[in-house]
Amino acid sequence: MKEAVRNYLQREIDLQVTPGAVIRVRHKGKIVLDETVGTNSLEEDKVPVTSSHLFDMASLTKVMVTLPAVLQLCEAGDIHLHDKVTRFIPSFQKHGKDGTTIKQLLTHSSGLIAHRPYFERKLSATQVLKEIEEEKLEYSPDSNVVYSDLGFILLMEIIEKASGQKIDEYAKQRLFVPMGMNDTGYKPSHERQRYAPTEYYEHLQGHKYGIVHDDNTEFMDGISGHAGLFSTMDDLSIFTRMLENDGVHEGKKILDPHWLALSRRNFTPFADESRGLGWQLKGSGASPAGDLMSESTYGHTGFTGTSFYIDPEKELTVMLLTNRVYFGRHLEMLRLRPRLHNIIYTTLFS
Repeated sequence: MKEAVRNYLQREIDLQVTPGAVIRVRHKGKIVLDETVGTNSLEEDKVPVTSSHLFDMASLTKVMVTLPAVLQLCEAGDIHLHDKVTRFIPSFQKHGKDGTTIKQLLTHSSGLIAHRPYFERKLSATQVLKEIEEEKLEYSPDSNVVYSDLGFILLMEIIEKASGQKIDEYAKQRLFVPMGMNDTGYKPSHERQRYAPTEYYEHLQGHKYGIVHDDNTEFMDGISGHAGLFSTMDDLSIFTRMLENDGVHEGKKILDPHWLALSRRNFTPFADESRGLGWQLKGSGASPAGDLMSESTYGHTGFTGTSFYIDPEKELTVMLLTNRVYFGRHLEMLRLRPRLHNIIYTTLFS
């Protein structure tokens, strides 16, 4: 498997899909592949990419911060899935949105539009929230799945209202410090070469090093419920092992197993896309997890080129970190992931 995966990733690097890639695979709880290929950038000060390089996790923020926080708050009784958004954000009730629930935000079935370019007006987090309050629903809730960053911005506000903490502080105190994920968090401050830089921006006259790639999040002070998190392969490996262990890290409960199990169910049978609470579920259709992993496989992707998928039936976890947006917002990662997962599955189980 090692040679097949390395050769595959090197071909993608040669094609300038990404400058570098870090991959780790666990099977039955044991690491069976742990490889780094390429460099963090193509600049003069480039260095070989490592498992301790910091990657912009992009939408993995949704399942590494926002979802775990919601599950913990549900366990504590501070919220429940069918709570109305308006209980925490009363002004959200405008334009017939008074029935929208936390569950619908988590499953991307709330009726909200996918995205708005708030960054074009340099809106702050408070201003963005006000804008979302004015939104009209695009479709009837629980009738379709439209992947929406707006919903996870609302979830951030709900978490902060319910917990009395800012989401970055909550995540550090309740998730990352207890698990020893010391390189994971928002707005990191490290030397330049620790980063896997993302896209080139004219206003910076360079690539983004340690500055969140997501444009809206950048003007939200780098912190949101949908993006903003930075992490390393070593820390991601800790997080996914906790998921494999039903929410337990080294004997310490991080997530309640009942809530974690619930989050992996398909809440969107009415749509072609299978969604759990926050999770992308493989289901029977096309998936970044490829064609061979079981239908119970769950995980998530990040726009910057990050992903992880866990197949409980095969006891298989695949973690991939790249900075593919270094070369711009191309779509080749959409083909890279499924083919990679197919190679891993075939070589491991054949």
